[in-house]
Amino acid sequence: MKTIAIIGAMPSELADIRRILGEGEVKRISGFEFHINEYKGRTLVSVCCGIAKVNASVCTQVMIDNFAPDCVINCGIAGGMNSDVKVCDIVVSDEVLSHDLDLHFLQDYPPYCGIFKADKRIIEKTKELCAERNINCFTGRIVSGEAFISDSKVKAEIQQKFNPYAVDMESTGVGHCCFLNEMPFASVRCISDNADDEGAMSFDEFEKISAKIVAELVLDLSAQL
Repeated sequence: MKTIAIIGAMPSELADIRRILGEGEVKRISGFEFHINEYKGRTLVSVCCGIAKVNASVCTQVMIDNFAPDCVINCGIAGGMNSDVKVCDIVVSDEVLSHDLDLHFLQDYPPYCGIFKADKRIIEKTKELCAERNINCFTGRIVSGEAFISDSKVKAEIQQKFNPYAVDMESTGVGHCCFLNEMPFASVRCISDNADDEGAMSFDEFEKISAKIVAELVLDLSAQL
């Protein structure tokens, strides 16, 4: 793969990537700033899409239309949704879906799919890199919705219905768009909180630490795809 797209929702999720890559070409398209850098034989195009699924979907389509990447990596932080997953662990998606939408509307009508499968090569390489760095890595379902989950009751309902490993607000938007474009993708997330009553406090404490872990991992991942 020669061109890798990296999509994060918040500036903090891309800050360490931008710091490591340094100055690069910037193209402003449809309200998004795409930063283009050469890194270890790859062209990396990184962008801050904004929070929530619509922003993520629109940004992903603009990325694909204008830069024709070989794959898309959605990176950043997320809430843990499995008892084995702890703060600062990595979760790489094997599939993504919405927890706040009746999947019937996607499965029985276009695009006739509501669960979007991630690319196996990206998954395996992420696991290999985490093992080399002694980072706990889990592969599993990531769910997305239009809310920051910080209520233990809401968390329990999502767990019971979907059995996910992590929850965020963008992965499914990226995955949905990549599915429509037949584009390999995966979401690589570092856990910043446990999506429960302590979620907001944990997020504030671990946001920058988790973002740094996943940023360094994604850069190494990009160089090896």
